[in-house]
Amino acid sequence: MERQPEGVVRSPSETVREAQRLLDAGMPFHAHEVFEDAWKSGPEASAPLWRGLAQLAVGLTHAARGNAVGGARLLRRGAAGIEGLRADPYGIDVPGLVRWARELAGRVERAGPAVDAAAEAPRLSGDSGGR
Repeated sequence: MERQPEGVVRSPSETVREAQRLLDAGMPFHAHEVFEDAWKSGPEASAPLWRGLAQLAVGLTHAARGNAVGGARLLRRGAAGIEGLRADPYGIDVPGLVRWARELAGRVERAGPAVDAAAEAPRLSGDSGGR
């Protein structure tokens, strides 16, 4: 599948909606590109959120490709990057995503084989970070 076009400027709600669609479709690398666009084109104050979410998406990408070490490392790095942020910027369930990322990182390290990206996709907003 082709990469997402780079440099697309979206509102925060459009970013969340498009990234969720891609995560649900099992395309976490493409979701990473959406987050990266928001990180690079948005206000500096929002950069830590979008950067952390991009790292979570790349961590899921690595885990889905069977790279347990890289996947767990990026999932934990992304979780650490967003952990201290306000609980619901743009409706994003930060505490739920932190829990999801750390739990998945632990499972990936223990289990080793690739995970199903669509089945493991987090919920960005709503009542929980994970499914």
